[in-house]
Formats: sequence, C-alpha cells, structure tokens
Amino acid sequence: MPHSIDSFASLHQDRFLSELFDFIRIPSISTLPEHNGDVRRAAEFVAQSLRHAGLENVEIIETDRHPLIYADWLHAPGKPTVLCYGHYDVQPPDPLELWETPPFEPTLRNGNIYARGAVDDKGQMYMHVKAVETLMATRGTLPVNVKFLIEGEEEVGGASISKYVPENKAKLAADVALVSDTALYAEGIPTLCIGLRGLVYTEIEAWGPARDLHSGLYGGAAPNAIFGLVELLGRLKDAGGRIQIPGFYDTVRPPAPEEHESWRQLPFSEQEFLDHEVGSTALTGELQYHVLERVWARPTLEVHGIAGGFTGAGSKTVIPARATAKVSLRLVPDQDPVAVVDAFRAYVASVTPAGIRSEVRVLGTSPGLLVDPNHDAIRVAAGVFAEALGRPTVFTRSGGSIPIVGEFAHHLGIPTVLMGFGLPDDGLHSPNEKFKLDNYYTGIRTIARFLEQYGA
Repeated sequence: MPHSIDSFASLHQDRFLSELFDFIRIPSISTLPEHNGDVRRAAEFVAQSLRHAGLENVEIIETDRHPLIYADWLHAPGKPTVLCYGHYDVQPPDPLELWETPPFEPTLRNGNIYARGAVDDKGQMYMHVKAVETLMATRGTLPVNVKFLIEGEEEVGGASISKYVPENKAKLAADVALVSDTALYAEGIPTLCIGLRGLVYTEIEAWGPARDLHSGLYGGAAPNAIFGLVELLGRLKDAGGRIQIPGFYDTVRPPAPEEHESWRQLPFSEQEFLDHEVGSTALTGELQYHVLERVWARPTLEVHGIAGGFTGAGSKTVIPARATAKVSLRLVPDQDPVAVVDAFRAYVASVTPAGIRSEVRVLGTSPGLLVDPNHDAIRVAAGVFAEALGRPTVFTRSGGSIPIVGEFAHHLGIPTVLMGFGLPDDGLHSPNEKFKLDNYYTGIRTIARFLEQYGA
C-alpha cells in the first residue's frame, strides 16, 4: 500500500533532519570572501538534494559572485506551475561569544534547532525540497509543474538573481511563486503574509568648509558639516512622525476594512510590544494609527547611522568638513520608488542649510506590493495551513522587504505565496538563531499538501 504524505514524512523524519544538519554545517557566509568555497559547497549540496528529490534539469548557474541553482519538473500538462524560491547563503555568526553552542554545529535544545541558517533560510528552503521528495515517493509524480530557483546572495543584496530573472522570463514562467522566508504571527497561528513594504536606501553626504577647521579660530563663522547634516535630517519628519517630502503620501492607500478587522483579531498587546520587543519608554510615530498599521502599512523614514568629525579618545576641537548619514524610506504599495527618490533629492536640496552642500546617493530600491488574498493559490494555501495547525489562517503584512517578491511580480507577472514557518523570536541574523523542530516537519507536510491541493 502506498505511503501517505504523513506516514512517509514520519518514517523519514530522522533522515530529513540529518540532511538538514549536513546542510547547515556548511558555513555559506556570502558576504565574506574567505567563505566563497563554502558558498560553492552549499550550492552543490542544494543541487544534489534537488536531483535526489526527483527534480530534472538541475543547473548550477555561474554569476558574477555566487551561483544560482535552477531545477524543474514539468510533466503535469494542464496543471499550474509553481516557482519555489529560497536562499542558501547565511549571515555571519558574530559575535561568537554570545552563542551557547557553535553556530555551524546544529544543536537540538528545548525542541528547537539552534544554528546559523536554521530558519533563515536553509531550514525553510529545505522544506520545499523534502515536500517534493515526499510527493514523488508517495505518488510517483507531482500534482503540479514545479520550478526551483535558489540563490546564494540574498544576504548581500541579491544582485545576481535580480539580473537573472528579467533575462529568463520564459524559463521562469509560472502561475505563482512559493517562498518560505517569513514567520507565523505567533506560535500555532497559521499566517500568510500578503503585503510587503518596499525600500529606498540612501546615503546623504554633507560638506561644509574645504577642510576640518580649528573651532577656536573659526567657530561662530564657519559652517559645521555635522550640525548642518543634523539640521537637514531634523527637517525630514515632524514631531508626529509625518514625513515632510512634498507629495510623499499622495499614492498611499489605507488598508481595506477587511484587513483592519483581521488585524484587530490578532493577539496583539501594545504594552507587550513596547516592553518585550522595542524595550523603550514609549512608542513613537503617527500615533493616530494602530501600531500594526504603522509597522505594516504606513511608509517610514529612518536614520541608521551618522559618521563624521572626531569621536576618538580625548579631545580634538575641529569643525568637521564633511559628514554622512545612512537614511532609508520604507514604501507601501502604489508608491513609486523612482518618484520617491526624485522627490527626496529635491526636498533634501531645499532644506540643506546655508553654507552646506549636500548629495543624496541611492544604494538600492525595491517597490512595496500587495497580493490579492482571493487568488486561487492564496485561498488553497490558507485552507491547507488552517488544516495543518487546526485554526483559521490569518493574513498579515510585513514591514520589511523581500526584493525577489517584487521581481517576480514585476518581471514574471505572478503573485507569491509567503508561507513561512518561523517564529517571531527565532533570532534571525542574531546569536542563537533557532527553528522549532516541529515547524520544520509541519512545513514539509503542509507544503506537500499545498502542491497537491493546488494541482487539484
């Protein structure tokens, strides 16, 4: 008698975990050149895993930096095509002294896998591979056509995949993409993310005098680049958190009433958010909006760092000649990053103080987007997710950005099912990153059922 999805996954769960541990042990840190060989080993591991699962046309695609991996299985005529995406690169583990166990020696503790990349994104991406393997083993075929596109540069900007997708539209053509690189709203709550904010990341440089000057000789007359930059930054938002760029909010749409209502049903406590997640004395921003709307569906502007002048030990009385700030704007759907950049540049120029020259350099952009919750694939995913965890699926947005989702929407014209199995406290990019073991196994079974029911 053929195995069911559940029985096959249960029978092979020790092997599924052992293979994931072998994958995690490869320190595929994409930002450090000394780990280029490890990144290559991780790419080869993924390619071999795809072959073992039954995928065909497996390629390791060379790029200017780290390889992409492509694979497909296209023997389900008349059925939809699902494009599975993930990444095999990881963040550096520093600071090492804060890890309870070595970051690249996965350890089971308290029902969790502790390791760098456990949840971001090796564990979650590997669920897709094992789901396909499970379906092939139990059915001898797949219920949908499947393509995989896995990258090794997500943690360093994803330049290679951003170039590859528009150049290979026909090869990557699909009905929907599937990404597991997000989290449940809370443990046990099936969650589909249907909205992402976009991002404009900039660097503002300000110049004052031609060189650093003696503050005793020139103070009171010479412009100070740091002070001028701070004055400029202070004019970007008002005290209520509203961004002052003219026309900035013209295309910002409020969430639909149905979204507002679903968010009100979530187990959210503003006090717990303040105390346990933010850890400050008060929340700020546009206080007329609910906290979830502020972090999910409102645009923002943040200053990430300021550099300039003298900050060493002791004293040095200089008027600094130049200063730099890193500034980002999170965008919501319908805001055009190009238009925002143009307006931002013009506004920065208009509020630059006398005696100061400024320049805005754009380091990266991506649009915000919203997925229709009534799309067939989203409806199927919501039903399968609810069945797997025994309660209704909630729809959320993310204040963060996943650029590849925008690339798929823009170049391939497809929505993305963001079906993640992480938890909010998994510590992505931090010491002691973890992934709940049960969620790894649940993810494999749920993704297999999603593919099966979407094909039906």
